[in-house]
Amino acid sequence: MIVCKNPIIPGFAPDPSICRVGNDYYLVNSTFAYFPGVPVFHSRNLADWEQIGNVLDRTSQVPLKGCRHSEGIYAPTIRYHDGTFYMITTNVSGGGNFLVTASCPQGPWSEPYYLGEAAKGIDSSLFFDRDGTCYYIGQRENSAGCRYFGDGEIWIQELNLQKMQLVGEAVTVLHGFQKNATWAEGPHLYFKDGYYYIIHAEGGTGFHHCIVAARSRSVFGPYEYNPCNPILTHRHLGTAYPVTCVGHGDLVEDGDGNWYMVMLACRPRQGYTPMGRETFLAKVFWEDGWPVVNPGIGKLEDHVELPGTDADRKISKETEKIYSFSGEKLPPQFVMLRNPEEGTVSLTEHPGSLRLYMRPETLKEQASPAYVAVRQRDGNYRVEAALTLHFRSAGDCAGLAILNSNENHVRVELFSGADGKMAVRVISCVNKKDIVLVIMDVKQKADAEPTADTEQMKDAEPMVFDLRLDVRGPEAAVFLKRQNVWENVLSGIDLRNLSGDEEGRFTGCTAGMYASSNGEPGGGYADFSRFSYTSL
Repeated sequence: MIVCKNPIIPGFAPDPSICRVGNDYYLVNSTFAYFPGVPVFHSRNLADWEQIGNVLDRTSQVPLKGCRHSEGIYAPTIRYHDGTFYMITTNVSGGGNFLVTASCPQGPWSEPYYLGEAAKGIDSSLFFDRDGTCYYIGQRENSAGCRYFGDGEIWIQELNLQKMQLVGEAVTVLHGFQKNATWAEGPHLYFKDGYYYIIHAEGGTGFHHCIVAARSRSVFGPYEYNPCNPILTHRHLGTAYPVTCVGHGDLVEDGDGNWYMVMLACRPRQGYTPMGRETFLAKVFWEDGWPVVNPGIGKLEDHVELPGTDADRKISKETEKIYSFSGEKLPPQFVMLRNPEEGTVSLTEHPGSLRLYMRPETLKEQASPAYVAVRQRDGNYRVEAALTLHFRSAGDCAGLAILNSNENHVRVELFSGADGKMAVRVISCVNKKDIVLVIMDVKQKADAEPTADTEQMKDAEPMVFDLRLDVRGPEAAVFLKRQNVWENVLSGIDLRNLSGDEEGRFTGCTAGMYASSNGEPGGGYADFSRFSYTSL
């Protein structure tokens, strides 16, 4: 027996979709404004997952320029059929619903096949019937006219895979289980024991989220809802329950008749959710032709017992992950905002280091700043970086950041002040307004003459620093290493605004390396020779 710990994908990992190919499982998540889009995770046992790549790793696949933080890529679905992997999703910022294909889940994945105006709505999914026919299922506004906010419908249409076009009639099949249901979305279609099943979410992706089931003898219906719906929700457990917002599920069978569901849920900490929506796992049994999630329990468990033995597992007991910049590509765990501009990041200019060029863009803009980050996976964690600064203009800065959205984030910046002295400042951006929490001078070498002159900056000796951010629940502390001793810059930094604000409501926090020339022409850069994420 393997004991699996929930969540199986901790941190910002919403809208999970899963498929099995032989003994291998593959899982994908939404990414919204982040690039590359749609991470691909692999497992052999449903308990231990490793990110093996990203589906959308080229700008041509995923145009995100100027999109808002909660726009971009919504609710991907991954499926496998006849030697080909399919990933279908929605880019709400441009292009709508599209799919890409690959022979290997690590990629490369194809250029997008856009489905055009025929495929309205979001949360697209694919189903391959027993005769090989492919069907599209998705969510859209009520075609008979919206009566209220969130009035939608689930619809199905055949997809011609040779032409990559929807064909035939689009058939509305469901409007939601509850009376006046809101946000009937995230549908997936399956076939089992003579029935076609639709699993979908409703109630919105917040506290009232739930998962419901319907079935029919025909792919186009009519569908009947399970009288025991919802088959999973946590809304009846109250806002103080440690796991909330449960919904948006996808089913998978292990080849031996055992069924499971992956779904999203949140783990609030002291009333806020910095990790956003994460991926959880539950067992599914079938009774009277309907799926029952965790029978006798009726809610998600902290641990799930799975077939197998611990001898088959590859368990990493590392609490610290030190990322290497020795290759030609960033490790797949790193993300940037929107499509990175050319000349923002380099792994070749200084081998062994990640070079971030200090471009005019900042984290406060709906742009593509020099920001390379990982997802926050723990309530208590530490990020640490060693960086060498090469300033070229008066606005240059570099350091670390924790980001929920453009409107709400924390920046720790090393910069050269107006008097030419090096300093570190901590800035809390709350609702797009910068609040400088502290500025502390940084002592330079005795023989280094501080300067604020741009021309003299070009010839200045590079400066090497170590920065650290410790996050414990709703507070953070900043440290700077000097003379091999970590010195506290500031403690008690309030992070409660980094939690599901209006703009970042669909994402969790990320933490990483940052550089900017703050609107100036720039030209400077920072070489990050070390970056680590540590669970505390």
